[in-house]
Amino acid sequence: MRGVAFGDGRRPVGQSLKDAQEMAGLPPGTWLGRGLDALGLIEGAEVSERQMELVFGQGRHPDADRIERDLLDDGADPATARQATVLGQPIEEVEARKQTPLLALDFTFRPQASLIVLWALGDARTRRIIERAHERAITKALRWLEDEVAQTRWASGRGRAKTPALVVAAFRHFDSRDGFPLLHDHCLILNRVQRRGDDGEPVWGALDTARLYRNVVAAGTLYTLAMTTEVCEELGLATVPREVTPGLRPVMEIAGVDSELIDWSSTRRQRIEDVLEGLTYKHAQEHGRLPGEKARHGLGWWAAQETRPEKKTPRPLQQLLAWWRASALLKFGKQMIEGLVQRCRAAGAAIRARVDPHVDAVLAAVDVAAVVSTVRGKFARRHVLAEARRHLLETLRGQEFTRGLDDYIADRALSAHSRQSTIPKPGRRSPDADQLFYKADFAEPGRWWIAGTDGKPPRESSRYERARVASLAVQNAIRAARTPPTAAQDDAPAATASAAAHTEDHHDQASDPPHTVDHPGRDAVLTPAQRAAAAQAHQHAAMPEEYLEGRTTDPATWLRTPENLERLAAFTRTANARRRAFEARPKPEQSAGVVKPADLQHHANRPDHGRGAGRER
Repeated sequence: MRGVAFGDGRRPVGQSLKDAQEMAGLPPGTWLGRGLDALGLIEGAEVSERQMELVFGQGRHPDADRIERDLLDDGADPATARQATVLGQPIEEVEARKQTPLLALDFTFRPQASLIVLWALGDARTRRIIERAHERAITKALRWLEDEVAQTRWASGRGRAKTPALVVAAFRHFDSRDGFPLLHDHCLILNRVQRRGDDGEPVWGALDTARLYRNVVAAGTLYTLAMTTEVCEELGLATVPREVTPGLRPVMEIAGVDSELIDWSSTRRQRIEDVLEGLTYKHAQEHGRLPGEKARHGLGWWAAQETRPEKKTPRPLQQLLAWWRASALLKFGKQMIEGLVQRCRAAGAAIRARVDPHVDAVLAAVDVAAVVSTVRGKFARRHVLAEARRHLLETLRGQEFTRGLDDYIADRALSAHSRQSTIPKPGRRSPDADQLFYKADFAEPGRWWIAGTDGKPPRESSRYERARVASLAVQNAIRAARTPPTAAQDDAPAATASAAAHTEDHHDQASDPPHTVDHPGRDAVLTPAQRAAAAQAHQHAAMPEEYLEGRTTDPATWLRTPENLERLAAFTRTANARRRAFEARPKPEQSAGVVKPADLQHHANRPDHGRGAGRER
């Protein structure tokens, strides 16, 4: 926590936090959250060193010194005066049970790599816009956590209550441990919140931290969607998908930012990938299969820990900006760096001109449900909501959308394309909405193999790639079921495909197809043309254009798959072993009158293998 307050660096011994931050050119921390009123703090105020020590080190009121002193002056004993400043359960009681008290959770928010490059190498106006969008997106994500997620628990979880008021201390960092640009904020969420007791008085208790951690991905996707959208609208930019790991979900980066610049700012990524490759191989050897999504995240965490550099000495932002610009100019030249923002705006204008600023909520719900169900199997609403936000960023390419559209798509995906798999048990407390799990009946397509590039062997299609194909199967059926416009319908209001149409609730229900085509398993209600469209979508030709590259159904490629190559190698090893065993057997004695096979070979007509089989001499 001391490193978080000092830019991931080590503060000189005996120097106060404020003096060290000023000498290093680091901004002080700021207080955020609705729970500040209960502590007498103001949002946006500076976080002092003593407040950090009291709140996040001792679990006490940030003004505990004054409160304790006033109580002592009024005649209270020292133990009573100290107890009055404690927030919730004293940490001494937790330590007496030989447990480690958890006083804060660190939620870190950072933009995509391309936005960080624009922030580091762009002009002052671009930098201000990105920083302002970064701050507003963090506030929006924290508000969502307060409104939808935050709960307090007591009596071993038997008592629960919503607590829409968090106490957060945010600390801004400018660079990575390697010294390259990495704009990010560490938000320390205090593990203490207020609720109303049985007597109506406010009582301090602990957060349901497991619930917060379960929703960290949904909060992160909300931050990314909000920040990217604001920056793109302010600067006229757009996003494009960038495949970081083949077969996995692409990252939406700013169009016009060269991949070389992204790699330049992400120096540690290659080291992590090298270590991750070894960890993945070891996992496959131990378990006989490649790691799944959860195991892959765990291996990625270990790879990041093993490649983590030592803490550095923080430097002022202006010094870092000058060093980054000099480094980029030296490596890429003036033309690439000076025209970066202009190139991004030109690329953004071209994309915005051809991308529809509306979203078909019906097809979006299909895509979201298909991806989540194929990738995860069982899923909760938070998984669907996170995927809905990714879908909006990928579909709109950074354009503004109607507020609440992500929740609408998530709710429709659950109601129209999912079924609840969690069954409440009699006599037990009914599970909360975020504890309900669902399943979907999307027909998952068969595996296919993708030709390797740069000398790499072919790889099997990933779950995400198969999910996109399963989604397209249902989307094709829905498109086929929609009645095309005719002259007889001119008098009726035209059905629009936009879910962001200018209606009162901003959701166009006229575009909803009949419920009978929402599920791919209901073949009885589909016409032959619709079934043919759904079947065709399972083939590689039905994939989006960006997913076609490198795909193949050529049997020769299947023959070169890792499984078949290993099978052929096993056959070869077995054949070689038999040949060596045969050659090692003792040969029988032959009499002088027996004609040797070698003598007969002089009279046999054989093809000349050096000139081709069957060729005349």
